[in-house]
Amino acid sequence: MKKSVSIILPCRNEEKYIETCIESLINNQSEDFQLEILVVDGRSTDKTVEKLQPYIEKYSFIKLLHNPEKTTPFAMNLGIDCAKGDYIVRVDAHAHYPENYVATLITKLMELDADNVGALWKTDVLIKTNKTLAIKEVLSNRFGVGNAFFRIGVDMITEVDTVPFGCFNKDVFSKYGFYDTRLTRNQDIELNKRIIHGGGKIYLLPDIECVYYARETFSALAKNNYNNGLWNILTVKFTKKISALSLRHFVPLCFILSLITPLLLSVFLLPLFWVSVASLFLYLSFIKIICIQIACRKKLSFFYLLWSFVVLHFSYGAGSLIGIIKPAMCNK
Repeated sequence: MKKSVSIILPCRNEEKYIETCIESLINNQSEDFQLEILVVDGRSTDKTVEKLQPYIEKYSFIKLLHNPEKTTPFAMNLGIDCAKGDYIVRVDAHAHYPENYVATLITKLMELDADNVGALWKTDVLIKTNKTLAIKEVLSNRFGVGNAFFRIGVDMITEVDTVPFGCFNKDVFSKYGFYDTRLTRNQDIELNKRIIHGGGKIYLLPDIECVYYARETFSALAKNNYNNGLWNILTVKFTKKISALSLRHFVPLCFILSLITPLLLSVFLLPLFWVSVASLFLYLSFIKIICIQIACRKKLSFFYLLWSFVVLHFSYGAGSLIGIIKPAMCNK
């Protein structure tokens, strides 16, 4: 009997990316397994659903589900409940997937006897300009995103703490639980941490990658990473477990605190002002060196690279700081 695979695609207002994504998933059909694609729409107010209709009418294995709660964890749980497949592949509308994506994940999941396997995440942009290419480069750089292996790459099958999206046996959710619906963001990381803490195994595969399309303006980059930083703190508050995340998620917050804390204390002890100045100077000096190296090697704009790093780190750190000060400020 053929293996059955359910691809779950949460989406909301993804008219710019949905066609590229869905076409890449359709190309993953195989004689080795029976495929269904469950698109779970969170009340989109743009043309996302309209652009999906021709695909739904043409392909009987594509189904549209409606998620009145709008957010990803509700979408995933709804999709899992409705899924007919023995395997669940979680995908994102901001991405493009190679033709062997699903087949490779399923094969490796079984070979490794894993609870979850995932591919490398190659960052790209739809519209290529000096600015967007700089943003893309920073979001693929170790000094931009830390030691997230799925972003910076691995040379061999590696046991990790999280993977982008993921491929699971459906019974994993009975064993470890479903997605935490309190988490507008970080729901994948928190689930993967739960799997690991429960004795499960998660592997990152070096020979398969999906293309994730980054934000293409500095304002969109700032908004996205502000919310990422905010939800790091809210994830800890909701789960009451700092182990729900990794150390790298708190580095931008520590940097922001190294600037603000001495500055505030300098009201009482003036020399502390220079601690903030030194922290900022060291950061900018280090980032400038990195930007010069990237600009020379990749022939990209030094100034766009520098500003991309600054926007990424400061917005992310500011979001975490606000999460501590005003946890109710949750942008859903």
